[in-house]
Amino acid sequence: MLSEYFHYGLLVALAIALLVAAFTDMRRRQIDNWLNLGIAMGAPLFWWSSGLALWPDVALQFGVALAAFAILAGMFALRMMGGGDVKLLTALALWIEPTWFLKLLLVMALVGGVLTIVMGSWHVMRRQRDRLAIPYGVAISAAGLWVLGTHYFPAASTAVGVG
Repeated sequence: MLSEYFHYGLLVALAIALLVAAFTDMRRRQIDNWLNLGIAMGAPLFWWSSGLALWPDVALQFGVALAAFAILAGMFALRMMGGGDVKLLTALALWIEPTWFLKLLLVMALVGGVLTIVMGSWHVMRRQRDRLAIPYGVAISAAGLWVLGTHYFPAASTAVGVG
């Protein structure tokens, strides 16, 4: 029972970290390295509490994270994505099961599109001439919270006898 509380405590910590990432990206257009590092460093504890085997489970998590980093680093090099966004998504890839990580990317793209339209409209209405900067950490965090809420937390209510 204590291990279940530890497991879900880690998920709550991840949710809080995602909220912090969203707020700091909105406020400063920056996601701090210490936050991304903390998310990445929490993943092995989550693997252990989830009972993942080193092979193939943990290896698969590493593979997805490495592939995500390679693709996203290319997007960063093309100035399509910020460095903090790349690190946040890579750190999340260590936590989220591969099929759910793909769903996270889809939701992130949808939320990011809506965010871009809203912020672009606001930018035009205020007749600002400077370059529009979209805080994509908000879309990444929203998608991460969606995955946690739909895939990981529903199991929490049945595990502790709520549902």
